[in-house]
Amino acid sequence: MSTVGHAPALLPTYVRHDLTFVSGEGSWLVDADGRRYLDLLAGIAVVSLGHRHPAPLGAAHAQLDVLWHVSNLYSTEPMSRLASLLSERFGGSSAFFCNSGAEAVEAGLKWARKVTGRPVVVALEGSFHGRTHGALAVTGQPAKRAGWEPLAPAARFAHPNDLVSLEAALGGDVGAILLEPVLGEGGIIPLERGFVEAARALADAHGAVLLFDEVQCGLGRAGSFFAWQQLGVKPDALALAKALANGLPIGALLVADESPTGFEPGDHGSTFGGNPVAAAAACSVVEMIDDGLLAAVQARGAQLAAGLSALPGVVATRGRGLMLGADLDRPAAPVAAAALAAGLVVGTAGEHTLRLTPPLTISADEVRHGLELLEEVLA
Repeated sequence: MSTVGHAPALLPTYVRHDLTFVSGEGSWLVDADGRRYLDLLAGIAVVSLGHRHPAPLGAAHAQLDVLWHVSNLYSTEPMSRLASLLSERFGGSSAFFCNSGAEAVEAGLKWARKVTGRPVVVALEGSFHGRTHGALAVTGQPAKRAGWEPLAPAARFAHPNDLVSLEAALGGDVGAILLEPVLGEGGIIPLERGFVEAARALADAHGAVLLFDEVQCGLGRAGSFFAWQQLGVKPDALALAKALANGLPIGALLVADESPTGFEPGDHGSTFGGNPVAAAAACSVVEMIDDGLLAAVQARGAQLAAGLSALPGVVATRGRGLMLGADLDRPAAPVAAAALAAGLVVGTAGEHTLRLTPPLTISADEVRHGLELLEEVLA
């Protein structure tokens, strides 16, 4: 099986594996040849309830039968209901709906600029917030920004969990501090409570807003509905996407009720934002993330982390819940390719880090099977 290439009718923006998946069920995928694969990546933390979960599947099917689109000049029941469900879980918020994580971050950047009038964003080295111009500008990975600069907004970068560098980056021109509570593409790096508490205090002291990117780590992935709930620090605004509709495209910016509204009609928009079908599926996802599921995420996350730490070639394991990174004593990409050949889907997050973000519904037996396959690959 080849591990590189792209379909000739597609622009080559991805190095795709020479593999076509045709169906999925729960934690399993099936390719065009009928071979089954255990999915420990879930579309990079997107299909969090598992493939073809009956709740979002049924909600989307039912909505397809009644209404697909009307434009944001009007309200729809699924969009309004989703905003209310998210507000209840957040502790009071207003929502802007869009189609992706990058769009949710872009909305957050515009909101921060509107409410503070300041042009600079402080983000973290190693962070990833998207590939559109604004989201890319605040992504702390120079290789990804190379070739596209100058970008806007202006950004300064601090080191994760390094309070001295965060303080040094602040100034009177800073409108927002932007943090991923668990850095995803940057190597699965959880932020420490003290660092996030300090960021909250610094934002308040400098008249800036605190914006969290929970596109990857939110919606139960870290073991709580929002990752910030484990840190005890509520942001002024929050970006969501990925798992929100279990695979249908949707993103959201939540602005806390105690924060300035900022936006006025005409300030921002999204033609497909809050699409009734995606919003209906998202409502069911939010409702499925209950205490029982979150307890299972914590249990399976602990099981997977302990198993990873015992594997040959694994030098460190970190993360929260079912968002885990395993540092290897060798490059990670060939290991991920070998795992795929063995019937296991995993990802990477940096040169030497395997990324595992399985469905939140994965069973203990499936975790054990995945660890057995990884052991064979690493041995």
